[in-house]
Amino acid sequence: MENKWFLDIITPDFLSGKINIDQTLQLLNRFNVSYDYVHVKKLFKKNDKQKAGAITMEDFRAIYRAIMHRPEFHELFCTYAPNKKFLTADKLAEFLRKEQFELGGEGRAVTLINTYEPIVEAKNKKEMTFEGFARYLLSEDCSLFKILHKKVYQDMSYPMCDYFISSSHNTYLISDQLVGPSHLWGYSSALRKGCRCLEIDCWDGQDNEPIVYHGHTLTSKITFKSVISVIHKHAFESSDYPIVLSLENHCSPPQQEVMAAYMLDILGDQLVTSTINNEMPTELPSPEEMKFKIMIKNKKVGPLEDTIRRKGGVARGESMETENTSESDSDPDAPLIKKSVPQKPASKKKDKHQKVHVAMMLSELVIYTRSRKFVDFEDSKKKQKFYENNSIGEVKGQKLILKMAKSFVLHTVRFITRIYPKGTRTDSSNYDPQEFWNVGCQMVALNFQTPGVQMDLQNGKFLDNGGTGYILKPEYLRKKNTQYNPFDVVGKYNPVTVTIKIISGHQLPPSNLSKSNKADPLVKLEIHGVPEDMAKHQTSVIKNNAFNPRWDETFTFSIQVPDLALIRFIVEDRMCVIANDFLGQFTLPFTCMNKGYRHIPLVSKLGVSLKPASLFVYVWYHQQ
Repeated sequence: MENKWFLDIITPDFLSGKINIDQTLQLLNRFNVSYDYVHVKKLFKKNDKQKAGAITMEDFRAIYRAIMHRPEFHELFCTYAPNKKFLTADKLAEFLRKEQFELGGEGRAVTLINTYEPIVEAKNKKEMTFEGFARYLLSEDCSLFKILHKKVYQDMSYPMCDYFISSSHNTYLISDQLVGPSHLWGYSSALRKGCRCLEIDCWDGQDNEPIVYHGHTLTSKITFKSVISVIHKHAFESSDYPIVLSLENHCSPPQQEVMAAYMLDILGDQLVTSTINNEMPTELPSPEEMKFKIMIKNKKVGPLEDTIRRKGGVARGESMETENTSESDSDPDAPLIKKSVPQKPASKKKDKHQKVHVAMMLSELVIYTRSRKFVDFEDSKKKQKFYENNSIGEVKGQKLILKMAKSFVLHTVRFITRIYPKGTRTDSSNYDPQEFWNVGCQMVALNFQTPGVQMDLQNGKFLDNGGTGYILKPEYLRKKNTQYNPFDVVGKYNPVTVTIKIISGHQLPPSNLSKSNKADPLVKLEIHGVPEDMAKHQTSVIKNNAFNPRWDETFTFSIQVPDLALIRFIVEDRMCVIANDFLGQFTLPFTCMNKGYRHIPLVSKLGVSLKPASLFVYVWYHQQ
């Protein structure tokens, strides 16, 4: 039966003689086999015993089996297939129940047979051969990441401050912060990744055209109009939920009016210009209420009540003074660059007491996201309004976490808080976002253009809830009277014991130093979360094998706050004692992790899929 299926797919033109490497790839495509060219080329050479650049059909079959007939899959299959030839529907249901922790019985089993079994005769008998079983183990139905979490499944009707919001810093930059280019690609790329808070540094430009760049540096400039146009074009490609444009506004009132006019004209109905029903709210709107809307985060003249009363705005040219609380000025570590700059910056001492004029035309566009200078938690508790938000530098934020973590949490329960990198990160490096998520900060802004573990955590966290850029915070980070403290968590927040067995890898990216498909791979397992949960584990090294390394190593650990934990799998090539070569990784929230035998698709440093490179693991966890 299996042999007939195999021959049915191989058409006569391939049976007439030997096949070359291109024809081999064509056949693999016909069999719906995912492959890496480097590995297939190596297998082809191994089977081309005559070194003639061509192989027989039996040689091709050997290549097919090397890729698809993985020993670890076959061992598992034979455990539940007594005759080692096929799984009946009831045996497959037993496997799903015992090993995959899935309910659904034979009905679910038959659905999987109909989906993944390639042999018609077996499918008609409601049986799954090893061919179908292998395809199932490599499918989305057997991924480590829960299928349910790839769609919006959370309640989106809570106020916006109750969500973690995917946020970018210096979104216009695609390199460093001193001489790197500003580019519209920074905005389109961030939006495609589900980013919902974009930063725009606005400065006066020539001919009354506001520009966007990193002020007092040699970074290139782009027009504000072009930025708003590209945001309008890509705003809701990846997510329906609201976008916040965080303006670091250094423009004069006349050019602020130009900015406001561009946003009104280009964004049109997408732009939030009034409250819902023009009524004074008592809390922030929900992401659901603000679907397909864009909000402006900036300083504002007067309270929101005054804007509602005016019902129609003010005349052009009117402006009022407000304290300059731009983020760069509030960052104690921001460098003052004095050489090779287009213009001389004002001294830091003057900046801190400088008054800036906010054009009323722009102020009227600030509705639910008014920027307010952060003084301290007590000041915010007494004076801050629900529609006001704070921006806090990473250094100050870290000090607040260490000294006043509980107060920090109570603050983020009430107000949207944005964290941004310290100014000395001129190379656009990133801080660890996890410690700020641990205290409930909603907008933890990172340099999206800079790959590394920090962006791996960012990308992994926001895979959840359909990749929409909004993730509902745990209840203990939303309750007004919460007692949660990230430094006091043991036994309080549904702790779990987790066991992960790293079984094998498949078609891993070869070492950068290898001329073939070789590497000496190892797997690192990292847990990121509250301080109590931070942990690292590592497998042994498999020498000279990137195609199908086998580890079979098990790690057990405790997670005290599973709702905030991220699990990061990293595959490296052992190069020497002091350094390894990165091959691929995958990061996901613990709450998105399936139990059972699962495959993990690997991604590159830039977050690009490395398919078919993957890990095969067994996961089990239970509440303590």
